Amino acid sequence: MAEFTMELSDEQKEVRDWIHGFAADVMRPAAAEWDEREESPWPVIQEAAKIGLYSLDFYAQQFFDPTGLGIPMAMEELFWGDAGIGLSIVGTGLAAVGVLANGTEEQIGTWIPQMYGDAADVKVAAFCSSEPDAGSDVSAMRTRAVYDEAKDEWVLNGTKTWATNGGIANVHVVVAVVDPDLGPKGHASFIVPPRTPGLSQGQKFKKHGIRASHTAEVVLEDVRVPGHCLLGGKEKLDERLARARERARGTGERVKNAAMATFEASRPAVGAQAVGIARAAYEVALDYAKERVQFGRPIIDNQGVAFQLADMRTQIDAARLLVWRASWMATAGKPFTSAEGSMSKLFAGETAKKVTAQAMQILGGNGYTREYPVERMHRDAAIYTIFEGTSEIQRLVIARTVAGVPIR
Repeated sequence: MAEFTMELSDEQKEVRDWIHGFAADVMRPAAAEWDEREESPWPVIQEAAKIGLYSLDFYAQQFFDPTGLGIPMAMEELFWGDAGIGLSIVGTGLAAVGVLANGTEEQIGTWIPQMYGDAADVKVAAFCSSEPDAGSDVSAMRTRAVYDEAKDEWVLNGTKTWATNGGIANVHVVVAVVDPDLGPKGHASFIVPPRTPGLSQGQKFKKHGIRASHTAEVVLEDVRVPGHCLLGGKEKLDERLARARERARGTGERVKNAAMATFEASRPAVGAQAVGIARAAYEVALDYAKERVQFGRPIIDNQGVAFQLADMRTQIDAARLLVWRASWMATAGKPFTSAEGSMSKLFAGETAKKVTAQAMQILGGNGYTREYPVERMHRDAAIYTIFEGTSEIQRLVIARTVAGVPIR
């Protein structure tokens, strides 16, 4: 287990600078175009694949960084470049985390490579959990998976929503109800392989921000997947359901559901994305404040502007520290006894939203136009208090953890 440190190694710095170069030279020049087009930026994803940035190997190296800082460092730099394109590049990672969190070694080795493809044939993957009536309230999930023992197949029916890469993905990871009597503990995750009949794309959403990232509904109509597509396998599922039933009878044993295991693992990484957006907006505002002259002097000479920048920088650094702490704890196997993962996502998301708004204010009328990127950054930041668990849900998780009671 690596000791916690805030000093990146020379190798980590090289990786950071490499990603930063791609973000500055490839992502930023393309950001406004793909935001306007509201389409997946396939040429940019392909460029990332060519240099090995969009690949299983790269993310595996960062994921297994013994300090835990590889993934948050990469996320911050990519989202400093652009959030919409960044999410198109890393969106596959949530599906991959779903397999890593719940799958067997064989499933991990089989399906994750198919999520990425290769530089000559780039693929993406989708994690499908939310539903039209079940977002934060996972107990309201209606998508069902029924086991056909005679054919050793699972039959999936339902509609998923807000799925990044939904419908255009090569591989979909779908969370479904297998035992409705157990609520969220009766959920399981399934791989839906490429070209499986019955899976189709529903509505594609036109969004306020992160518009270069494809978000859509996924419709499942009698989708049949082989038994080996149940993540973790049926024996493990049956054991987990049996424990959940015992707990329901009052044993007090805690059992996690498949979707929550995925989100719990990904929250610090999402927080790092928000830090990248906030840092980008802060840097634009800082440069502008140094150059913009009013009443005969740069506006940064005014205390009202300088103090805003001081607060912005402080909040960004504090958010990064919370993200790094949670990332290190997860890698070191330390439990989130105070909901540190939720803390990092909550604070970083709120910081991104606030800092990008302050950046627009510092730029004044220019900040409200599309001639400057802070308008887009502010739109992009808004989602970070909503997806992967709203700020209200994060506060609820933290409150329940520190209070030790089921606050409602």
